[in-house]
Amino acid sequence: MGVKKPKVKPRLGRRQTKPPSGVRPSVRPSARPPAVIATMPVPAPPTAGRRLGARGAAPWAARHAERRAAEAAARLRDPPRPGSARATLRTPVEADRMKARIGELHAALGRVRALRKNLGDGFYDLGRVLKHIADERLYDEKGYASFEAFIERELDLSKSVALRLVRVPEVFHERAAKVHGLDAVLAALDVLEESAKKPMPRKPNSPGRGALPLKPPK
Repeated sequence: MGVKKPKVKPRLGRRQTKPPSGVRPSVRPSARPPAVIATMPVPAPPTAGRRLGARGAAPWAARHAERRAAEAAARLRDPPRPGSARATLRTPVEADRMKARIGELHAALGRVRALRKNLGDGFYDLGRVLKHIADERLYDEKGYASFEAFIERELDLSKSVALRLVRVPEVFHERAAKVHGLDAVLAALDVLEESAKKPMPRKPNSPGRGALPLKPPK
């Protein structure tokens, strides 16, 4: 007996044929569908009757914020009532007067800096400007409580000299002060201040009418 050969099952599918040389095989799309990419589920839009706020917030927070915003917008549309806090913050009382005084103070400071460069010739005019600042209390517009504090922070001048220059227009005439010069005028002011500090001598009391006579010595 002869040996039986096993039967070979034919392969299913299309028969692959080798393309001839010089011919590029055509690329055909795969018959398999593309893989599905896992994505997050799209949230459903909120309904008209329910408004959701930030995550973790109370459900009434969004409605409360919208109501407050609407009230604030309505207040801003209306003009502020006279005397109210909003009117005071927007338009301070005497705002025009404050602006004028600040401008006057800046002009005076500019004149002080210009006269400071030649103090020997312009000391009398400098005293006038400083006296005007002190009398009108223009330093209040910069938040200073006293004229001395204003001098220490704003002027490139010693405090003692500035305070004596303020008195120069009060004590001396302009012509006499310029003739004698700055040093003589300041020395004269020092003498006047020292004499004002000394106590005045008391006059002896004269016996008036009805006074008792002095007793003779024994």
